Amino acid sequence: MIAPTPVEVAEELRAQLERLGIKADVHDGYGLALVSVWVGLVVWCKDDRYWWRTGWDARRHRPVYAWHPAAEPVQAARRVAFRYVELREVHPRPEPTAGMCCDPA
Repeated sequence: MIAPTPVEVAEELRAQLERLGIKADVHDGYGLALVSVWVGLVVWCKDDRYWWRTGWDARRHRPVYAWHPAAEPVQAARRVAFRYVELREVHPRPEPTAGMCCDPA
């Protein structure tokens, strides 16, 4: 059996997030794929896992990451969705500015 590529793994996560009502984009390169979800929420996909930043360890001065097996995209999407909700509270979608066109069509 051939292992899925990072892009295939990322696309599966993106599809599961979409089922939860969360839009995301997939980008690839350098042997891994990224799922861009929200400000401060990018999921890296490589080999057999997904991983994303969940916070900051002030004592050690470094980021804290969570990871989930790529074989479980439904469960991974749920965990990413929880982080998405947290970040939406901190970084809500900006309101359009009066006079600015939001639909270039």
